[in-house]
Amino acid sequence: MRDNLHDYRKNYNKGELTKNKVDANPLQQFRKWFYEAKDSESVEEVNAMTLTTLGLDGFSKGRVVLLKKYDEHGFYFYTNYSSEKGKSIAQNNKVSLLFFWPGLERQIIIKGTASKTSEDDSDNYFNSRPKGSQLGALVSNQSEVIENRKVIENKLALLENQYSDKEIKKPVNWGGYLVSPISIEFWQGRPNRLHDRIRYRLSHLDWIIERLSP
Repeated sequence: MRDNLHDYRKNYNKGELTKNKVDANPLQQFRKWFYEAKDSESVEEVNAMTLTTLGLDGFSKGRVVLLKKYDEHGFYFYTNYSSEKGKSIAQNNKVSLLFFWPGLERQIIIKGTASKTSEDDSDNYFNSRPKGSQLGALVSNQSEVIENRKVIENKLALLENQYSDKEIKKPVNWGGYLVSPISIEFWQGRPNRLHDRIRYRLSHLDWIIERLSP
Protein backbone atom coordinates (compact mmCIF):
# COMPACT_ATOMS: atom_id res chain seq x y z
CA MET A 1 0.00 0.00 0.00
CA ARG A 2 1.27 3.45 -0.88
CA ASP A 3 -0.23 6.90 -0.43
CA ASN A 4 1.21 9.72 -2.49
CA LEU A 5 1.16 12.92 -0.42
CA HIS A 6 2.89 15.18 -2.93
CA ASP A 7 -0.14 17.48 -3.14
CA TYR A 8 -0.33 18.13 0.61
CA ARG A 9 0.93 21.69 0.56
CA LYS A 10 0.46 24.81 2.67
CA ASN A 11 1.73 28.32 2.14
CA TYR A 12 3.04 30.05 5.28
CA ASN A 13 2.38 33.76 5.50
CA LYS A 14 1.28 34.68 9.04
CA GLY A 15 4.41 36.39 10.30
CA GLU A 16 8.10 37.09 10.10
CA LEU A 17 11.07 36.84 12.45
CA THR A 18 14.19 39.02 12.29
CA LYS A 19 17.30 39.27 14.47
CA ASN A 20 16.79 42.96 15.17
CA LYS A 21 13.29 42.39 16.59
CA VAL A 22 13.85 39.43 18.91
CA ASP A 23 14.63 39.82 22.61
CA ALA A 24 18.28 39.50 23.63
CA ASN A 25 17.26 36.83 26.13
CA PRO A 26 15.77 33.64 24.63
CA LEU A 27 13.66 32.94 27.73
CA GLN A 28 12.02 36.35 27.32
CA GLN A 29 11.47 35.63 23.63
CA PHE A 30 9.94 32.28 24.60
CA ARG A 31 7.65 34.03 27.07
CA LYS A 32 6.52 36.48 24.38
CA TRP A 33 5.67 33.70 21.92
CA PHE A 34 4.11 31.51 24.62
CA TYR A 35 1.63 34.21 25.63
CA GLU A 36 0.86 35.05 22.02
CA ALA A 37 0.03 31.36 21.51
CA LYS A 38 -1.94 31.27 24.78
CA ASP A 39 -4.04 34.25 23.70
CA SER A 40 -4.57 32.81 20.25
CA GLU A 41 -7.77 30.91 19.55
CA SER A 42 -5.81 28.59 17.27
CA VAL A 43 -3.78 26.81 19.97
CA GLU A 44 -5.67 24.30 22.12
CA GLU A 45 -2.93 23.17 24.55
CA VAL A 46 -0.17 25.74 24.49
CA ASN A 47 2.07 23.97 27.03
CA ALA A 48 2.16 20.65 25.15
CA MET A 49 5.67 19.86 23.96
CA THR A 50 7.46 16.91 22.40
CA LEU A 51 10.26 15.57 24.59
CA THR A 52 12.85 13.52 22.70
CA THR A 53 15.33 11.26 24.50
CA LEU A 54 17.83 8.63 23.43
CA GLY A 55 16.48 5.27 24.60
CA LEU A 56 18.33 2.39 26.21
CA ASP A 57 17.90 0.54 22.89
CA GLY A 58 19.85 3.25 21.05
CA PHE A 59 16.80 4.70 19.30
CA SER A 60 15.59 8.23 19.82
CA LYS A 61 11.98 8.56 20.94
CA GLY A 62 9.66 11.55 21.14
CA ARG A 63 6.49 11.85 23.20
CA VAL A 64 4.25 14.72 24.18
CA VAL A 65 4.54 15.95 27.77
CA LEU A 66 3.30 19.12 29.43
CA LEU A 67 5.44 22.09 30.37
CA LYS A 68 4.53 23.02 33.93
CA LYS A 69 6.90 25.89 34.64
CA TYR A 70 9.71 27.90 33.09
CA ASP A 71 12.09 30.47 34.51
CA GLU A 72 15.59 31.83 33.96
CA HIS A 73 16.99 28.32 34.58
CA GLY A 74 14.94 26.55 31.92
CA PHE A 75 11.88 24.37 31.40
CA TYR A 76 10.18 22.01 33.88
CA PHE A 77 8.06 18.90 33.47
CA TYR A 78 7.05 16.08 35.84
CA THR A 79 6.90 12.33 35.36
CA ASN A 80 7.60 8.87 36.73
CA TYR A 81 11.37 8.47 37.13
CA SER A 82 11.02 4.72 36.50
CA SER A 83 9.33 5.28 33.12
CA GLU A 84 11.03 4.72 29.79
CA LYS A 85 11.85 8.41 29.51
CA GLY A 86 13.16 8.50 33.08
CA LYS A 87 15.49 5.57 32.43
CA SER A 88 16.62 7.16 29.17
CA ILE A 89 17.43 10.45 30.90
CA ALA A 90 19.33 8.62 33.65
CA GLN A 91 21.58 7.12 30.96
CA ASN A 92 21.84 10.19 28.70
CA ASN A 93 20.48 13.50 29.95
CA LYS A 94 20.88 15.32 26.62
CA VAL A 95 17.30 15.94 25.43
CA SER A 96 15.28 18.15 23.12
CA LEU A 97 11.92 19.87 23.47
CA LEU A 98 9.69 20.91 20.60
CA PHE A 99 6.70 23.25 20.68
CA PHE A 100 4.64 23.29 17.48
CA TRP A 101 1.84 25.83 17.14
CA PRO A 102 0.54 25.29 13.58
CA GLY A 103 -2.16 27.93 13.88
CA LEU A 104 0.60 30.53 14.26
CA GLU A 105 2.97 28.72 11.88
CA ARG A 106 5.59 28.59 14.63
CA GLN A 107 7.95 26.09 16.20
CA ILE A 108 10.40 26.36 19.09
CA ILE A 109 13.18 23.77 19.27
CA ILE A 110 15.15 23.51 22.52
CA LYS A 111 18.28 21.46 23.16
CA GLY A 112 19.53 21.03 26.69
CA THR A 113 20.37 18.79 29.62
CA ALA A 114 17.76 17.35 31.97
CA SER A 115 18.27 17.09 35.72
CA LYS A 116 15.94 16.14 38.55
CA THR A 117 14.40 18.99 40.51
CA SER A 118 14.47 19.09 44.32
CA GLU A 119 12.14 16.98 46.44
CA ASP A 120 10.51 20.18 47.69
CA ASP A 121 9.78 21.29 44.12
CA SER A 122 8.38 17.85 43.20
CA ASP A 123 6.29 17.70 46.39
CA ASN A 124 4.87 21.18 45.78
CA TYR A 125 3.80 20.34 42.25
CA PHE A 126 2.40 16.92 43.19
CA ASN A 127 0.34 18.48 46.00
CA SER A 128 -1.12 20.99 43.53
CA ARG A 129 -2.49 18.23 41.25
CA PRO A 130 -6.12 17.10 41.30
CA LYS A 131 -6.71 14.01 43.40
CA GLY A 132 -7.43 11.91 40.32
CA SER A 133 -4.05 12.80 38.85
CA GLN A 134 -2.35 12.03 42.16
CA LEU A 135 -3.97 8.61 42.22
CA GLY A 136 -2.99 8.07 38.59
CA ALA A 137 0.66 8.47 39.58
CA LEU A 138 0.20 5.69 42.16
CA VAL A 139 -1.73 3.42 39.80
CA SER A 140 0.60 3.38 36.83
CA ASN A 141 3.96 1.63 36.66
CA GLN A 142 4.58 3.78 33.62
CA SER A 143 5.88 2.09 30.44
CA GLU A 144 5.53 -1.45 31.82
CA VAL A 145 3.53 -4.06 29.88
CA ILE A 146 0.08 -4.85 31.32
CA GLU A 147 -2.46 -7.48 30.30
CA ASN A 148 -5.40 -5.12 29.73
CA ARG A 149 -6.98 -1.86 30.86
CA LYS A 150 -8.88 -3.63 33.66
CA VAL A 151 -5.59 -4.02 35.51
CA ILE A 152 -5.25 -0.28 36.08
CA GLU A 153 -8.99 0.37 36.46
CA ASN A 154 -9.21 -2.19 39.26
CA LYS A 155 -6.11 -0.78 40.95
CA LEU A 156 -7.56 2.73 40.73
CA ALA A 157 -10.82 1.59 42.35
CA LEU A 158 -8.91 0.08 45.26
CA LEU A 159 -6.82 3.21 45.76
CA GLU A 160 -9.86 5.50 45.56
CA ASN A 161 -11.34 3.56 48.46
CA GLN A 162 -8.04 3.47 50.36
CA TYR A 163 -7.46 7.23 50.05
CA SER A 164 -11.08 8.38 50.29
CA ASP A 165 -10.32 10.37 53.45
CA LYS A 166 -6.51 10.39 53.45
CA GLU A 167 -3.83 12.64 52.02
CA ILE A 168 -1.94 11.19 49.06
CA LYS A 169 1.83 11.43 49.30
CA LYS A 170 4.06 11.74 46.26
CA PRO A 171 5.56 8.40 45.18
CA VAL A 172 9.32 8.25 45.73
CA ASN A 173 9.93 7.49 42.04
CA TRP A 174 7.95 10.49 40.78
CA GLY A 175 9.08 14.08 40.35
CA GLY A 176 10.28 16.90 38.20
CA TYR A 177 12.96 17.51 35.61
CA LEU A 178 14.55 20.81 34.68
CA VAL A 179 15.78 21.10 31.10
CA SER A 180 18.60 23.65 31.10
CA PRO A 181 18.89 24.94 27.53
CA ILE A 182 22.07 25.30 25.52
CA SER A 183 20.24 26.15 22.28
CA ILE A 184 16.79 27.59 21.53
CA GLU A 185 15.61 27.98 17.95
CA PHE A 186 12.55 29.99 16.95
CA TRP A 187 11.00 29.03 13.62
CA GLN A 188 8.45 31.14 11.78
CA GLY A 189 6.86 29.78 8.61
CA ARG A 190 7.35 31.95 5.52
CA PRO A 191 6.26 31.74 1.86
CA ASN A 192 8.07 29.47 -0.61
CA ARG A 193 9.58 27.43 2.26
CA LEU A 194 12.02 30.27 2.96
CA HIS A 195 11.22 30.07 6.67
CA ASP A 196 12.73 32.40 9.30
CA ARG A 197 14.97 30.57 11.78
CA ILE A 198 16.60 32.46 14.64
CA ARG A 199 18.79 30.42 16.98
CA TYR A 200 20.12 31.40 20.39
CA ARG A 201 23.29 29.44 21.20
CA LEU A 202 24.83 29.50 24.68
CA SER A 203 28.53 30.31 24.59
CA HIS A 204 30.07 30.41 28.05
CA LEU A 205 27.54 32.63 29.84
CA ASP A 206 26.34 34.61 26.83
CA TRP A 207 23.62 33.91 24.26
CA ILE A 208 24.77 34.23 20.65
CA ILE A 209 21.92 35.06 18.22
CA GLU A 210 22.22 33.60 14.73
CA ARG A 211 20.01 33.42 11.65
CA LEU A 212 19.91 29.97 10.06
CA SER A 213 19.22 29.17 6.44
CA PRO A 214 15.82 27.53 5.98
